[in-house]
Amino acid sequence: MTTELLAPDLAVPAENRLHRMARHVLAPAGVYLAVRLLGVAILAVLAAVHDRNVLDVLKAWDGDWYLSIARDGYAVNFTGKVDAAGHFDADTTLAFFPGYPLVVGMLGRLTDTALPLVGVVASLIAGLFAAYGIVRLPKDRGVGLITVALFASTPMAVTLSMVYSEALFSALAAWTLVGVMERRWWLAASCCAAAGLVRPSAGVLILIVFVAVIVYGQTTKAWLAAAVCPLGLVAWLGWVANRTGSLTGWFEVQKAGWGTAFDFGANTWQFVRTVLTTDSSVMETANMLVVLGAIVLCVVGVVRKLPWPLIAYGIGLVVMTAGSSGVTYSKMRLLVPAFTLLIPVAIGLARRRSGTVLAVLVASALLSGWIGAYALTGWKYAI
Repeated sequence: MTTELLAPDLAVPAENRLHRMARHVLAPAGVYLAVRLLGVAILAVLAAVHDRNVLDVLKAWDGDWYLSIARDGYAVNFTGKVDAAGHFDADTTLAFFPGYPLVVGMLGRLTDTALPLVGVVASLIAGLFAAYGIVRLPKDRGVGLITVALFASTPMAVTLSMVYSEALFSALAAWTLVGVMERRWWLAASCCAAAGLVRPSAGVLILIVFVAVIVYGQTTKAWLAAAVCPLGLVAWLGWVANRTGSLTGWFEVQKAGWGTAFDFGANTWQFVRTVLTTDSSVMETANMLVVLGAIVLCVVGVVRKLPWPLIAYGIGLVVMTAGSSGVTYSKMRLLVPAFTLLIPVAIGLARRRSGTVLAVLVASALLSGWIGAYALTGWKYAI
């Protein structure tokens, strides 16, 4: 029997099939790591220019808070750090969710490794898990890989390599959405519950799981999963309420320390007006463009009829980010996990020539690397 009559897979030598399978399995990790390593390399160059240690830069700002919590828990005594208002009290550390520092603390004790390095490695691993979740969301795998590359090169994607919670939340959000899209309810519920211990944005995921169960589920397993998904967020907010003596304790800590509260976009609109009418800095202009761009991508996602769980997640994060006051320069960072908004862009790129796709992705990675490096070395305010 000639090889032409064999099934296509059997006609290919076993060694070639293994190589092809390996490339298929490793592709999301390879794409993600290539982009993020380029970003860290650019950061290292700018850190050297400013005579800064790159590891110190990677744990800057919120990273120091997370490391303090990973080491000492939610300390009531002064830790040497203050909130955005310049104060510290017994409740200040409660502004930071426990999921990420809990992971860092556990890994640090297990490996007996310095916590800053553990935090960076934890974000790296979480970012890889995010990549493998994101690649499964579009119907086409090529589109999925392009989405991973775009996610790794968003303007403030440097936080995916820092001692920050963006990578962990993105991973849990991606796999929650995979669970919803594939009707794997316990996967969705467990990841959603864990996300509730990492970021308040988990509220968007909880709503999506609830609606998905109503629309697609209607089984005992699905309803039980819906009951599980809010447990992480409810548990954390309840614990803070008990410690502060107020049902809205966490929100009060956020508002008092960082001026963060939902104001229906009034603060964001004022910021956009200021940037458009005054002599603004690079970071201010970049933040404005990213927020406006995210809003445009929400519209594009709706017009292109992206599956509703994916567009609902993106819109939810944009509403939470643009609709809240607080540290305006953090909005680029808070939109990093809104990876579903990048899928229509990836679909459009996938229709172009491979050279065009590569050029766009390389340019995005270089621009992202520079913005992140500048934000951490040349910009004097928190991100």
